[in-house]
Amino acid sequence: MKTSTKIIALGMLAMSCTFGTAVQAQKMAKEKTVMVGGAPMYPSKNIVENAVNSKDHTTLVAAVKAAGLVETLSSAGPFTVLAPTNAAFDKLPKGTVETLVKPENKAQLTTILTYHVLPGRFSAQMIWDAVKKGGGKATMKTVQGEQLTFWTKGKDLYVRDHKGNDAKVTIADVNQSNGVIHVIDQVLMP
Repeated sequence: MKTSTKIIALGMLAMSCTFGTAVQAQKMAKEKTVMVGGAPMYPSKNIVENAVNSKDHTTLVAAVKAAGLVETLSSAGPFTVLAPTNAAFDKLPKGTVETLVKPENKAQLTTILTYHVLPGRFSAQMIWDAVKKGGGKATMKTVQGEQLTFWTKGKDLYVRDHKGNDAKVTIADVNQSNGVIHVIDQVLMP
């Protein structure tokens, strides 16, 4: 192949890569995003791809990695994730997070994290409707196997864990390609 033909071929390849990237960027720019932790959450990305960009969820992301759940939460799902913020993790007794992310505590960490995941895609409106239909409460089974209880107060949606602790949904309906995230202000405990 002549040098000029190689240069033209390489130039066309570079242009097609640039065009493909530009098309992807244009597509993402048109998506309806929600800002979480200072970053836009793109509905075309999966739960993990979005969560890693949130400054408010670095502890959760580290815990998901330590528990070996990255592949699961990157899969097709769908999942509904109740995502505690860093501030929620900070409310736990001192040393709790550091202890849980140790390799020897992986099973306990996995139990806690999967307690924050519902199998299926449940919008806030769907949960709200279930609460209304249930006379003020709705229970839903987590991936971990135990129940969470949802309830409302005014215009706010809450979730109660097995131990009776309540978390408020602070940002609802952060849509993902493989589910939805609802940001919460407490860590739930099975």
